[in-house]
Amino acid sequence: MNKTEKKLLDIFTDLDKDDRNSLLSFADYLLAKAKKEGRFIEVAQEPVDIPRPQEERVVAAIKRLSASFPMLKKDSMLNETAALMTEHLIQGRAAVEVIDELEALFQIRYKEFCQQRQMDNSNGQ
Repeated sequence: MNKTEKKLLDIFTDLDKDDRNSLLSFADYLLAKAKKEGRFIEVAQEPVDIPRPQEERVVAAIKRLSASFPMLKKDSMLNETAALMTEHLIQGRAAVEVIDELEALFQIRYKEFCQQRQMDNSNGQ
């Protein structure tokens, strides 16, 4: 999370319920305006098929999976990816095993993303 995101989150958590709703409404307004004016970066909602190389390092796999799943919030996966990286670097766990788990993690998070998106769509958001 960068400084701006942290500041926004800090402000949001300090507000009462009504002011939080106002802030969200304003953010929705700004987003709609940016989309209308073409100042919005559309993030792919479907995974990008980037084939797994036969020989791949763990760091390269994380980069590949991040590019394959651009819609996922990587900061929410940081602890899990860092733990797997540590198992590989410090504990000597095989890269292939760690990459298999990383791929499973990204798939699980993508399924959760799809479920959340479906819930949001059914709630009219």
